[in-house]
Amino acid sequence: MKEFIAEIAKHLVDRPDDVEVNFIEGKSTAIIELRVAREDVGKVIGKSGRTANALRTILSAVASRHGQKVVLEIIEEK
Repeated sequence: MKEFIAEIAKHLVDRPDDVEVNFIEGKSTAIIELRVAREDVGKVIGKSGRTANALRTILSAVASRHGQKVVLEIIEEK
C-alpha cells in the first residue's frame, strides 16, 4: 500500500522527489502519512477534497481485504 500511494502521489504533484510516505502499523489500524511539498498539497487534496477522498476509498477497499483499517494523513512539508 505504501508504494501504491507513493506512485499515485508522484503523478499528481509537480515535485515528485519531495513525496514521502510513512507506514505506521498498529494491531487493527494502519496510518499512512503522505508528505508533499507545500505547493503540492492542494493537488493531492483536490477540489473539495475529492482526490484525497478517492485515495482514502481505494486504501480502505484494499485494507478491508486484509482485515485492517487504514487512515491516510496528508502532511505539508515546511
